[in-house]
Amino acid sequence: MISYFCRIANSTEKPMDLLNFLDDKITEEDTYTYSLTDVLKIRAEKEPQKTAYIFLKDGEDEEERITYGELYQSALTIAGKIRKNSKEGERALMLYPPGLEFVKALFGSFFANIIAVPVYPPRKNRSLNRIMSIVDDSEASLVLTTDYIHSSFHKNFSDIQSLKELYWIVTEGINAGPKFSGEIFNEDIALLQYTSGSTGTPKGVMVTHKNIMRGSEYIRQCFMHSRKSTSVSWLPDFHDMGLFDGVLQPMYTGYLGVLFPPVAFSQKPTRWLNAMTKYKATHSSAPNFAFDLCVEKIDEKESMELNLSSMDSLLNGAEPVRKETLDEFAKHFEKTGFRENVLYPGYGMAETTLMISGGFVNEKPVYLKLVKKEFEKNLIVLARNNKSETCFQVGVGHPWIDTVVRIVDPDTKQECNENEVGEIWVSGSVVTKGYWNREKETKETFHAYIADKGEGPFLRTGDLGFLRDGELFVTGRLKDLIIIHGRNIYPQDIELLAETSHEGIRANCSAAFSMDENGSENLHIAAEVERMYVRNPDVEGISDAVRQAVYDEFDLEVKGVILLRTASIPKTSSGKIQRKATKKAYLENKLNIVGVSILGSETGKEDSDVEVSLSSVQSWLIAWLSINLKIGIEKINPKRPIVAYGLNSIKAVVLRNDFLKTYGVDFPPYLFFEKMTIEDMAEKAMELIEEKGNIQ
Repeated sequence: MISYFCRIANSTEKPMDLLNFLDDKITEEDTYTYSLTDVLKIRAEKEPQKTAYIFLKDGEDEEERITYGELYQSALTIAGKIRKNSKEGERALMLYPPGLEFVKALFGSFFANIIAVPVYPPRKNRSLNRIMSIVDDSEASLVLTTDYIHSSFHKNFSDIQSLKELYWIVTEGINAGPKFSGEIFNEDIALLQYTSGSTGTPKGVMVTHKNIMRGSEYIRQCFMHSRKSTSVSWLPDFHDMGLFDGVLQPMYTGYLGVLFPPVAFSQKPTRWLNAMTKYKATHSSAPNFAFDLCVEKIDEKESMELNLSSMDSLLNGAEPVRKETLDEFAKHFEKTGFRENVLYPGYGMAETTLMISGGFVNEKPVYLKLVKKEFEKNLIVLARNNKSETCFQVGVGHPWIDTVVRIVDPDTKQECNENEVGEIWVSGSVVTKGYWNREKETKETFHAYIADKGEGPFLRTGDLGFLRDGELFVTGRLKDLIIIHGRNIYPQDIELLAETSHEGIRANCSAAFSMDENGSENLHIAAEVERMYVRNPDVEGISDAVRQAVYDEFDLEVKGVILLRTASIPKTSSGKIQRKATKKAYLENKLNIVGVSILGSETGKEDSDVEVSLSSVQSWLIAWLSINLKIGIEKINPKRPIVAYGLNSIKAVVLRNDFLKTYGVDFPPYLFFEKMTIEDMAEKAMELIEEKGNIQ
């Protein structure tokens, strides 16, 4: 591999080779020589009027377009503004809502040769802990943002001194001023992609311009992208898959990128497939949960209006891929022209720019039927008959370009046999430089060598898997990382929140873990209570506090809160929590439990007659919670906070949309998360209904 300290100029050595990006003849040397700013420059010079991106503000019809020429000029002007107030290599926090302003600012930061740090923007009633940790870790000096977020920050977060001290640049509306285009080298860091951190300390993956180019070429080859392709993406820009699939890849290959906000998808999943239909999309991607949501929320009538026959590949990645999900999605949308072989399971992570493995376009997903008992011992035994209990594993393709994958015993660091599960190790030009300002973690994770061969260095992914006939299968996590809705969450972070949410929970005596229940990954927390709470624990009060704290920080639903007797949770001899042992003991009913709060599995019955009164609106809300969150009506207390029943942001927008359809009024979205009870919500709803004169 090329030394990270070797700078390879790419600005003017072979300008004519950039024409390769205009005729799908990109060479290996091109990806090492040029950066994405060079690609934008040549596209803007040769095709200034061609549309680069379309942003659907409402997820449907409200289009905002930008051409290569417009994007290039905007990026250069933003770069000029940035470099007037910063130096090369400084870090800039990027706080943007979904939209083209982010795209302009990202390329502006590239041209300015500063390091972009994409982060979700702050919002009312949301903890700033993650943003503050990223500011401290990255040592950011700038904030790039929009006028609305800038004004909102100074209105709602003016007491956050460390953010106030940064230099804020509102890039929105910058149309005039000096332009800037710095000399960019492939080994320069382009951006920091922050992962979830342990106990509130996220790690910044250093992604170089070379990583971006090599990763983009990787994706172009394995998905067979061309300039005739079209992608549709609703994934967040600060998410690595959203960043590449929605923003970087369309520029690299030269095809149209259609974007719309994540909330528009969660409000109405059919918008995703409608956009594919409208723009004749060839490619898209999403985590596994999005496929399930489409099957659940898009009925046959809506499906009749879809035409997915243009699709070449639909990537399912960022979280465990389930065979049941793929089967149901293919069957549900078969009449739209969707073909099973379009489904594309893939695997990757921020530390490898994005992709590690993928299959062949137009080939069906690969499944292996295994003997479950042997698989639980990390042994791969194909099920030859129906006598044994079995399980399916989904293949996620094979490595492309120069990527190498090895399956290694995490303890001995020797390569595993073909029939053994081991840790997935990766090398190649898509592997990033390491973690920003974390030399020890970088060495441990990015510089591993196979003991019996001395082969390396490899990136240790922390994921478990196996190879069979060249196909990679990902089976789980080596450590206790929780993956829900495509997000990697460290259990330590969840446990810390739980332990500080209520005085009744003991410090350093809780275990967070996820469980696969009915094809869905759910979060559970087992926690010891203080001795004074053992005899008569306030199960609802403690559980509500835990759910509220976890939601506020992570926007996650806690399915189960399990309260344990003091000094009973499984620990090692050195006092470390044994999460896997805790989960196993819970499943085997061996924990010393003093109280449990599980979001229920019973369903209520929906009332089709809509009456408008305070009591009827309250009853409607209770019925909605019962049906959509699968809780028995008798278990719903109108005096408890509504989020205590598992109302995360995705389900909140569904509730908001359903209430609008039923009563003709719209809740401000933040109301769901201000610890309002069901009674409070009903009263607020009546106020809104009366204001609009909707009472019949």
